Amino acid sequence: MEFQEKHTISVLVENKFGVLARVAGLFSGRGYNISSLTVHETEDPRFSKMTIVTTGDAAILEQIDKQLSKLIDVIRVENLTGSHFIEREMALIKIKTPTREDRSQLMQLVEIFAGTIVSVSREEIGVEIAGKSDRIDNFIELVRDFGIVEMARSGRVAIARCAK
Repeated sequence: MEFQEKHTISVLVENKFGVLARVAGLFSGRGYNISSLTVHETEDPRFSKMTIVTTGDAAILEQIDKQLSKLIDVIRVENLTGSHFIEREMALIKIKTPTREDRSQLMQLVEIFAGTIVSVSREEIGVEIAGKSDRIDNFIELVRDFGIVEMARSGRVAIARCAK
């Protein structure tokens, strides 16, 4: 199977009921997968911004751009991939730590990754980690052997870098 790059698409939409469903329906109706989707109101409450992470080649991305731009509530579509953009994600992870040594090792990893311990019990530690998506992926890989009890990820949020 051919590797397909992840693409980050920023979509400015009118902040109205049903817009999210129409955008998600566009993806599912054409068989495009959404790896991550975040939606939030902008500084102007009339608008929302969607950050969508998807995979595909150039032709698929062009189709996605055209189809999104046709939706009536879509103001602007911007494929951030390939440009300089700022992206962050957050994850909450409960990790097994049945021994004192496990807790000590995990606390060192959390410190290295500039995470925060948000919950502690005799058998588990709850961790919050934020940053670029690949950094969170790396942290998850390193703690997987401890045993991940539960995990929730926010999905990627992104904006274009400031103009120089």
